[in-house]
Amino acid sequence: MKFIKSEEIAAGKWLALNTITYVDNKGVERKWESVSRKKSAGAVAIICTLIPSGNLILVRQYRPPADGMVIEFPAGLVNPGENPNETAVRELQEETGYKGRLLSMIPDAFSSPGLSSEIVRLAVMEADDTPQEELITNFDETEDIETILVPREKLFDFLREASAKGDLIDGRVSAFAAGLQLS
Repeated sequence: MKFIKSEEIAAGKWLALNTITYVDNKGVERKWESVSRKKSAGAVAIICTLIPSGNLILVRQYRPPADGMVIEFPAGLVNPGENPNETAVRELQEETGYKGRLLSMIPDAFSSPGLSSEIVRLAVMEADDTPQEELITNFDETEDIETILVPREKLFDFLREASAKGDLIDGRVSAFAAGLQLS
């Protein structure tokens, strides 16, 4: 495989549509359409456990591309000049009000490698249990986020019930729940 070039064929404020030209392992030149983010160095999703309860912090928000309410881990884009560790701490507090402590970063992963070059970093964090009415969020203008606390051992059942009610489930949360079931 050999990358030849990438050309932007359309762009909006936040995303670009690209055509990638490459040569496959048989020597055939091919083209592939992909999406890339503009003004961002990837994203961070946050797996945060509350101490001492052991509850996981999830969020529920409307996602226009999915046209539905999606259950996700708190997440956000890495701003230019910001490192992913800073993004994780900032986004957790902005979206949920919790002040988290970063424990580790899971190696970079692609959210949808057949579609996008976007890298998503998973931050493993913990935060102190705090009554939700005492938490202060700082949503972006387009955000309307509900924080959901779920006992780790009940995550799989919670997702099944949320899906049955019409909520959509982010793939990272599904994968995490499957991992818990398999362990």
